[in-house]
Amino acid sequence: QVQLVESGGGLVQAGGSLRLSCAASGRTLRNYHMGWFRQAPGKEREFVVGITRNGGSTVYADSVKGRFTISRDNAKSTVYLQMNSLKLEDTAVYYCAADYSTRFSNRSSEYDYWGQGTQVTVSS
Repeated sequence: QVQLVESGGGLVQAGGSLRLSCAASGRTLRNYHMGWFRQAPGKEREFVVGITRNGGSTVYADSVKGRFTISRDNAKSTVYLQMNSLKLEDTAVYYCAADYSTRFSNRSSEYDYWGQGTQVTVSS
């Protein structure tokens, strides 16, 4: 079992920045690909960004490329999401998730463990 806890969400003005953290307990994160997903009101959960087990590869949704950066510190069992140049459409609940599969995926169905989510609200 892996327990994931997100933090760092909040209210920010458009153009501002936030840094989300996802802390894991129970098992080391080094065995898991990690992803950030988000869900806006009335919309389906969508993939935002993911990172492979060793941090060697990252995959970004087109909507956040150049603005968001994912990183991980396996020694601290923590994954980070740096979000810059935030837009109104980035408003959502952000979830981190862990995937034990061999191959990295951006599909939420492939992820085994999920955090409870943290709200990010971008205002004009």
